[in-house]
Amino acid sequence: MDEKGSYRFIAHKRKEDGSEQTTKDHLLGTAVLCRKFASAFCQEALGYITGLFHDIGKYSLEFLKHIVNEDNAKVDHSTAGMQELLKRGLMEAAFCVAGHHGGIPNGGDKKDGKDNPSLMGRWKKDIPNYQAAFSEMEFPEIKRKVPEGFVNQFFFIRMLYSCLVDADYLDTEAFMSNNQVKRGNDTGMEELLEKLNQFIEKEQYLQISTEKEIDVYRTNILKSCIEAGKRERGLFSLTVPTGGGKTISSLAFALNHAVQNGLERVIYVIPYCSIIDQTVSKFKDILGKDCVLEHHSGAEYETDENGIDNKEKNVFVLATENWDMPVIVTTSVQFFESLYSNRSSKCRKLHHIANSVVIFDEAQMIPVPYLMPCISAIGQLIEHYRASVVLCTATQPALDTIFEELGHKKINRMELAPDVEQTYAALRRTTFQYIGKITDDELTEQLQKQQQVLCVVNSRKQARTVFQKLSGEGNYHLSTLMYSEHRRQKLAEIRTRLENELPCRVVSTSLIEAGVDLDFPMVYRAAAGLDAMIQAAGRCNREGLNPREQSMVSIFESCNREPIILKQNFLVSRSILDHYEDIGSPEAVKRYFQDLYEIKGKRELDQKGILNMIQYGSEGTIAPFVDVANAFRLIENNTKTIYIPLGDGEKYIKDLQEGIISKELYRGLGRFGVSVYEEDFYHLCRTGDVIQIEGNGQSGILQNCDLYKCETGLDCSGEEGKGLYY
Repeated sequence: MDEKGSYRFIAHKRKEDGSEQTTKDHLLGTAVLCRKFASAFCQEALGYITGLFHDIGKYSLEFLKHIVNEDNAKVDHSTAGMQELLKRGLMEAAFCVAGHHGGIPNGGDKKDGKDNPSLMGRWKKDIPNYQAAFSEMEFPEIKRKVPEGFVNQFFFIRMLYSCLVDADYLDTEAFMSNNQVKRGNDTGMEELLEKLNQFIEKEQYLQISTEKEIDVYRTNILKSCIEAGKRERGLFSLTVPTGGGKTISSLAFALNHAVQNGLERVIYVIPYCSIIDQTVSKFKDILGKDCVLEHHSGAEYETDENGIDNKEKNVFVLATENWDMPVIVTTSVQFFESLYSNRSSKCRKLHHIANSVVIFDEAQMIPVPYLMPCISAIGQLIEHYRASVVLCTATQPALDTIFEELGHKKINRMELAPDVEQTYAALRRTTFQYIGKITDDELTEQLQKQQQVLCVVNSRKQARTVFQKLSGEGNYHLSTLMYSEHRRQKLAEIRTRLENELPCRVVSTSLIEAGVDLDFPMVYRAAAGLDAMIQAAGRCNREGLNPREQSMVSIFESCNREPIILKQNFLVSRSILDHYEDIGSPEAVKRYFQDLYEIKGKRELDQKGILNMIQYGSEGTIAPFVDVANAFRLIENNTKTIYIPLGDGEKYIKDLQEGIISKELYRGLGRFGVSVYEEDFYHLCRTGDVIQIEGNGQSGILQNCDLYKCETGLDCSGEEGKGLYY
């Protein structure tokens, strides 16, 4: 009690020095931050009231006893704020407060009992008395003003939830660390644009060279993107053939557009971890290493309920929690799963997507089984959260009709590239030919005759088999059975041999197709979707140094058993092969995606029924946030990670085994991990070749290093499709 005989209610207490943060100070601090974050989508008032009510339950004597005694007793302090907000008709804010620690709950059903964790259940729950809050604080009345419609409201709740949990964590962190934690980066878009302009001038990107036709078109594309940056916010596409310089051009558009429209950050979304490194490296060279955050599974970490991790205060590691950086480079999995998650650790970053430029590199790689939920989320960001989106690819998917079907009729896609048809015709550097069905022996024989050639197949097993049949020097194998650091080393060797015109035959899975800068005179591609075959062609005659008639991309059908999904995609591709002389033309690509989406139908474009769940509920519950989060998994969790104790991996694994745990360790360790299917993982555990990491059922350490081959990586069976390991 204080000197007047009143209780002094405490939200947090520092163990180091015994300092206390009052509940009033915490609620006000969180409310102010939440209001600031919600201003990105014009919801300042609702943001403030959500923050003000979130921990009102800490005004109970039960919670005060818990804090004073420093015990582990659990006291429900979030249901109080939820109930108060429901009384005021602020349902969206109530969801956020109810889940600000444990995750947004399902809405539930009116029949739910008070022990049910749903919103309806907790509405009936008996909780400690918190009325002291109303004698100490003022809670303003506000009118509810949120988007109409179930899908809009579902998305809105997660965005408001993001504002709350980030504000809560930051206010708590500031107190617990005595304001010692440094976060974020104050570099503005204007400063980054100036750095980019200096780079462009230094490299003379805007000065057309007449020596190579490709340079003329690259320059024109860059100029067009810079000029288009003056346009108002919306949906854009950048349809540029491989080698057309879309990485720099898209960044130029993004920064010019951000400055023009007052947007706060650039988010670059990439389908593969394997190509993030080179994009991050390029951006850091141009913009400075302190301005670019790389975030994928190797850098994704949990925090405790207060958002505190005293073991490491690295600004970049902290930035992975809430994306408080000017430029983010992340994966499709990280981006979309966060948008459909109900967990605080995943959702915390979402409010920083608002008021940003989001670029989807290789946009055709948005997974088809989740296409409609992904496009729905993109539409939400554009229409309600001041985001501009760029679909960047050589094979532009036909998404205009899907945006319209999802109710985003106001969104009109604008193309950034000048004259797509003409640009494609000018930059076309290869000739496709279909060579029919061939065996692995016949394929090997054809590859053996070439001095330099790339062969892309659909499975790790076939990649290993064909590679092992090759003889002579300069043969390489690439697959996700090699840890990423190993693949990086191999790619460096391959580039050197190609540049020095030495023998170089590469057999790879599809990981090599997206964004890997290699230039082969000839490519073989196993039958797959048209987009995959065109991506493979992007590794052939990349710089246009050879006549297109001699730069052959040979499409073949394997005699091996292929995944059903690839067979279906190739059936559509065969139709394009039969009707178009040039299957890489924009017209052929558009027809392919239109036919593919029509054949699959709405059910196949939302295989888990995500949008249906949001609209109509799930198994008797309204607003099924938990169910949707569990269903939305771009990568099904049927893989385990095996860490390889080779190179620096040996040091990281030793530290792990000795208990020297840090976020830096897990980030580094990720470069030495190989993802395998569960049956292979458990087989290797049973034979003693792998030991499972204690307390972590998802990973293990390779004990028998003889199973890891320098040429082919980890020796275990397993098939793969696109290999979207995040």
